Formats: sequence, C-alpha cells, structure tokens
Amino acid sequence: MKTSPYPPIDHYGFIADCHSAALICRSGSIDWCCMPRLDSNSCFGRILDWDRAGYCRIAPSATHEIERGYRNGSLILETIFETGSGRARLTDCFTMRSGGAHDPHHQLLRIVEGLSGSVELSLTIAARFDMGAVKPWIRRYRKKAYIALGGCHGLLISGDMPMEIRQRHDLKGTFTVQAGKRRHLSILHRPPEILDDDGVDIPRPDELDRRLQETIEWWDTWTDQGRCTGPFADQLKRSAIVLKGLSNAPTGAIAAAATTSLPEAPGGSRNWDYRFSWIRDSSFTVRALSQLNFVKEADGFRRFIERSAAGSARQLQVLYGIGGERRLHEYEIEELEGYRGARPVRVGNAAQGQVQLDAYGEIIDLAWRWHCRGHSPNDDYWAFLVDLVDKVCHSWRSADRGIWEFRGQPQHFVHSKVMCWAALDDGIRLAEGLGRDEPVEAWTETRQAVRREVETKGYDDQRGVFVQAFERADMDAALLLLPQVGFVAYDDPRMIRTTDAVWDELGQDKLLRRYADGQDGLPGTEGVFLACSFWLAECLARQKRLEQARQVFTDALATGNDLGLFAEEFDTTAGEMLGNFPQGLTHLSLIAAATALNGEGEDAAGPG
Repeated sequence: MKTSPYPPIDHYGFIADCHSAALICRSGSIDWCCMPRLDSNSCFGRILDWDRAGYCRIAPSATHEIERGYRNGSLILETIFETGSGRARLTDCFTMRSGGAHDPHHQLLRIVEGLSGSVELSLTIAARFDMGAVKPWIRRYRKKAYIALGGCHGLLISGDMPMEIRQRHDLKGTFTVQAGKRRHLSILHRPPEILDDDGVDIPRPDELDRRLQETIEWWDTWTDQGRCTGPFADQLKRSAIVLKGLSNAPTGAIAAAATTSLPEAPGGSRNWDYRFSWIRDSSFTVRALSQLNFVKEADGFRRFIERSAAGSARQLQVLYGIGGERRLHEYEIEELEGYRGARPVRVGNAAQGQVQLDAYGEIIDLAWRWHCRGHSPNDDYWAFLVDLVDKVCHSWRSADRGIWEFRGQPQHFVHSKVMCWAALDDGIRLAEGLGRDEPVEAWTETRQAVRREVETKGYDDQRGVFVQAFERADMDAALLLLPQVGFVAYDDPRMIRTTDAVWDELGQDKLLRRYADGQDGLPGTEGVFLACSFWLAECLARQKRLEQARQVFTDALATGNDLGLFAEEFDTTAGEMLGNFPQGLTHLSLIAAATALNGEGEDAAGPG
C-alpha cells in the first residue's frame, strides 16, 4: 500500500496579515498560500494536490530534528532545525506595518538565521497559480530577482538566498548559514502588468530585517490591548491572535477558516470552502474578542454587515465574501485530487442562498451587546436593525436550514427559532433603552408567540428537554447555545437536563458530535465537532459543574496541535484533525469556555 505524502493537518502552522494567509508544515514547506486575499485562489496549494498545486520549501539537506513555536503574541512562526553540524532558525511571516490595513506589503517573508555551527539548507519555490492550474513563467527581474507570471498573478521573488531557474517553472538553490548570519527570501504579490514594467522596488536584506521588526512591533501593539488572564491565558491569547489573522483589515470581515476542502470525513466528500464571512461565526468571533477587550473588531464587523446587506434585511444573506461579495457560486475543481484523495475540491459555497433564520438574531444581539458597552446605534444603523426585527416578525414561522446548513429539506430548528426570539427580545430592549418610538407592543406579542412555539413543539415533555427541531426527539449540540441569548437560564432545570441529554446522546470518546449520524443526508461519518465540546464545557461551567467543565475543556484542548491551533473536527479513532484549519469557530468557542471557567463573561440577560 502506497504511503500518503500528505502530512497530518496538525503538522501545519498558520501565518496571516489580515489580508493573506498561509499554512507552513513542520518540514519548512509552505503547502497552502492565498495572496493577495485569504480567499484568493492559491499560489502554493499542494495540501490539496501534492504533485500539481505547488509549494515553497526551505529545509536542511541533512537529517535533522525540528522544534517550533510562535514568537510570543504574534503570527510569526519560528522553526528550529538541528543537524549534526549545527542549528538554524527559520522565521516565517507576512510582513505588517502601521497603516497597512489599506496599503499592505502583500509580502511573504522567510528568514534563516544560524544559531550554532553551520547548516546547509535547500530551497525550492514551485509556485502554481489558480489552484494549481497555471505553471508560471519565471524570468530574471533587473538581474537581482525573479518574477513568476501567469494570467492575472505575479510574484516578485528576491533576497540573498542563491537560486536559479529549473525546468522553466521552478526556482531551486542550496546555501549554508553560519552562526550569527542570516539569509532572506521575500515573495511579494504584485499585478503582472506592474512587474512587466519593472515598476517594483526590490527590498534589500536590511530592509527585510526592518520589516520583520516592524511586524513584531505590530503584533505586540495589538496583543497588548487584550485582557487574557487566568490559568488559560496563553490559550486565550493564541486563539485571539488566530481570529485576528482570519480577519480582513480593509472591510472588517472575518473568515470562518483559512482553507477550503480539508475533509470532515477521511477520503470523503464532506469538503467545503470556509474562506468566507458567515454572519453567525463572525458575530461569535467579535463577541469573544470583545470579552478579551479587543473591541475594535466588533465595530468593524458591524459596519461590514450593514454595508454588505446594503442596509436592508431583505438583502441580507448568511455569508459574504471577505470583500462583501454576494455571489459565491460553488464549483468543483475536478483535476485536483484533494487532501489524501478527498474529492471534490470545492471553491465557493452554495450556503450563500440558504435561509438561516438565526442570522437576524446574531446581528441584533451583537448590536445589543455593543450598546451595553456604550456604543448605541445611530439613526441609520437603528433603521437597519428595525428592518431586521420586522423581517423576523414576518419570517419566524418559516422552516430553514439551521446552524449546520443542512442541504436536505428545511426544518423548524429550535436553535433558529430561539434566535428569532433573541432578535425580538434585543430589539425590544434596544427600543426601550434608546427611547425609540417603535411597535414594541407588536414585537412583544410576537416574542411571546415564538416562546410558546418553542416550549411546546420544541420541547419533549416526557424527557423534560429541548430538542433539535419541532416535534422531533433528536438532540443537537446547538441547544447548548440557548442560554447565551437569555432564552433560558443556564441553571434552569430544563437546560440542565438538555445539557445532560446532549452529552449522553452525542458524546463520543469524551468529546461531542454536533448531531446524530445520518441526519445531514451526506455519505460518510464526520468526526467530533470541537466547537461543540467547548460549548459543553462553557455550559457546565455556567451551571457550576466546574469539575466536569474542566475535564471536558481539557479533553477538547488536547485536540489542538503543538502551536495551539485547532481544526473544525477531530477523528478520535485515528487521533487526527479533520476539516478546515485553523477553524475560527473552534477558537472562539475555546475563548468562551475558558472565560466561563474563569468566572467571567456572562453578560446575556435572563429570560424575557
């Protein structure tokens, strides 16, 4: 049986600059990189096709040991190689600068520094544009660098690592680094027409060192704003940094993950593109970051949604491109084999056209929490919120696809109905708190009607628990979210019984699935859903069942890699990560659970 060349997902580190993103393997290989935006088609992408989609690797020529970690408080990844002749450190980052939100470098920087003795390293740059479809034309650029051109893509490759063109489409070289010496590699993304005109300056090695220092300072400044305390302070900080890396600086959007088509089931077809901004996930993200005092992101996302929906509830959709794009047509790239043969590789996401009623509640709940922090909506934003509440009044009785975006028949999901209730509840509280003249009486009647429906059709009287959907007995991990918006108190006996039922029926190897097998109509069986395990830990903590909460949290925490990064799911049999990576929903749920264990962060009002 042929051994797969694909490393486990947990072998990867993540770097980003709030524009672009990349995954770097323990081996020193960049196997995924999307520039100039996180949702651009990849220029290095062999994580989805080992032979076809390209990579950039720097590693010792000799047998070596590896250790790695992030420079504290940053997305600057440091990998230390140790050979029989010496030690060298590889530093990887996207360069940052003050004011870079709208004028970024769009630069991938790799620096090798000798730590002791001498180390010989090899370099391979095999760019493949448009998700592996284009082998670039590589040529000299002003005698000091190279350019890689293909279609609408262009890279300027420079530095003081020796390299030469091989087989027309690649760059390769070998060099030795001594203790105390540095070698640099800069990869700038630029439009090919600018590179054709020799219109880009080639950064010198000393300038590259300066940009690394500026990047360190940028991350230090950002992380210093946070308030990460308690026994899980390091995990809180790392998760916050990951979420920041998934954001898009110019627009305020926050991507769900940095990748597409990493499978939720080994070798299967549960492969989706998560490089977009979901209202739900992004709302959770800014809520989590606000708890840690990173409040600027909340306002940025609020503005992004208002702009993307054009201020109208009727034009709201459940996800957008990170630039606000609405058309995210899903298609398959048939020529790519997929990670470990998991086909198809998808770009775009058909969920853009789904009805997911919880989105209205997420936006209004975010506005309420923002108001509680002293940032009340102005007249324009208030008009948008009123439009959303009115939309809920007319739509809440409809079936939808739910939080898990089932592609079968719409259902009356309890979580969706509760978020409709939350939209009305927060709308009422905002109107009363702001002294706005709105139809609060009608909103109140509708809120009561939603509660009656949930407490009758969405509640199993025999077991005394809430259920996944109206008049069904199935459990759903999303029920653990009901107390977050104040529909039911965490310590309400109904919620305690629901928590236990979710744990009993969906638990697997000390972690939690999101729903029972076979409910989504897709082939194969997915892994445990890590965000749900952190939701369970948070619920237990809020219910003062602290010993159980800590155990669940610890078990979920153990699924992260050595860098503190988490995927979407985990295969408990194989002991490997599954799904897109790093997954924002997992990281933000970790923050919520750790905050609960710290005895902080519960700011939702009680039942209305």
